[in-house]
Amino acid sequence: MKVNLPIPRSWRLYVEDLYRRIYRQVTSPWTKVSVLILLAILVTRKELSFTISINGDGLLGLSTASVFGGGDRADGKATLVSFRPENREWSARELKQLEYVSNYRKIAIAQMKAHGIPASITLAQGLLESGTGQSTLATRNNNHFGLKCFSKSCRKGHCSNHSDDHHKDFFRIFKTPEESYLAHSNLLRKDRYRKLFSLDPTDYRGWARGLSKAGYATDPKYADKLIRMIETLELHRLDA
Repeated sequence: MKVNLPIPRSWRLYVEDLYRRIYRQVTSPWTKVSVLILLAILVTRKELSFTISINGDGLLGLSTASVFGGGDRADGKATLVSFRPENREWSARELKQLEYVSNYRKIAIAQMKAHGIPASITLAQGLLESGTGQSTLATRNNNHFGLKCFSKSCRKGHCSNHSDDHHKDFFRIFKTPEESYLAHSNLLRKDRYRKLFSLDPTDYRGWARGLSKAGYATDPKYADKLIRMIETLELHRLDA
């Protein structure tokens, strides 16, 4: 037999009062603001954690496995790990450029340490002069900077002709890209570019404009192209 026991009036009043207090507290403006702040903190911490997990905890968010510090394959070439800052998507062309940077960044950094030439400048010039490593000079001659041969009586295998028989149209042949990068550094160490070495090592804009002013290239927009390349790919981080 089912028996319904009456709920004491005092209990019912207590429960109703407790419900009203909780309802007022939950629906109060201060509670809503507090909840929003808490949610914002949680979301921010989650995004920060995700960013760190992608980019690593290195300086300026660079991962030791990013395009600027990635691991190497067994054959000695650097592997490309996509470096994608937040809210940034790379185009197919930029990914090709980043692959070039990944392959040759260590050589550029070594030249920077040995000769004082910003790695960002070296890589930007290499990218422009070699067509992202795809030009005939780069693939056939390992010549990444369009370095010409001005000797009229050089030995066999020293240079090759790419247009006509005039000696100024002969370009250097290198056994490896490293030799090309070293030759580029030696070229910039000449008196013509001496003033550039008085600039701050991180002043890639000054270097770009100085190279153009000294006549490195005939293109009047050469400096702007170098600067745009460096800033688009964030190559200036390598100069730090």
